[in-house]
Amino acid sequence: MSGPISNDPPAVQVRRRPVQERSTDTVNHILSSASALLTKVPLEEITTSRIAAEAGISIGGLYRFFPDKQTILDAIAVRHMDDFRSSLVGAVAKSVLSDGPGFLNRVIDAYIAYLDAHPDFRTLALGRHISAVTRQVQAGPDAGPASLVKWFIMWRLGVKEPALLDLKLRIAIEAGERLIGYAYEQPTQEERAAVLSELKGLLAAYLF
Repeated sequence: MSGPISNDPPAVQVRRRPVQERSTDTVNHILSSASALLTKVPLEEITTSRIAAEAGISIGGLYRFFPDKQTILDAIAVRHMDDFRSSLVGAVAKSVLSDGPGFLNRVIDAYIAYLDAHPDFRTLALGRHISAVTRQVQAGPDAGPASLVKWFIMWRLGVKEPALLDLKLRIAIEAGERLIGYAYEQPTQEERAAVLSELKGLLAAYLF
C-alpha cells in the first residue's frame, strides 16, 4: 500500500528535512553554549542575552526556540538526565548483582561520577535550579534512574506493591538529593565519601 500523498510542491518537500535539522542543530548549540557558561560564571549572571552571545546568534534567534532562561536550564537538565539514564541502562543490563543494596550502591556511584564529570548539570541539580514542573517529571519513580531502581525491586527482587513502592521511591529520591547536595558541601573528599556512605546505608535500609 502506498504512503500518504503530500500536497506540498516537490521543492518544499526537499527543503523541509534540512530546515528541521538546522533547527535541531541550533537548539543543541544553544544548550551547549549555556552549559559552557554554567561552568564559567555564576548562574545568577547568566541571562538569555549572554547565552545568545555565547552561541553567536541574535536574541531573537534564541527566543524562536526558548521563551526564557528557565526553559533553557530545564532543557539542559532533561538532556543530562536522559543521557545518564541511557548510560545506566547499559550498566544494568550487564549487572549480575542480585541484592538490592549492591544495586543501589552502583546507581549512586554512577550518579556521583556523572555529577563530577558534568559540572553544568551539577550546578543545576545541586543548586535546585530546575523548575518544579520539570523536576517533578524527571524525579518521579517512573522516570530517570528511579525507574531502573523500581524495575530492579519489582522484577529482580519480586516486590509487587507498586503504590507503596512509588511512595518510598519519591521519599528516597528527595532524601537522596538533599544528602548528595550536603555531601558536596563537605570541605574534603574524605568527608564527602563519609556522607555518601551513610546515604547508601540509609537508603538501602529504607528501600530493602
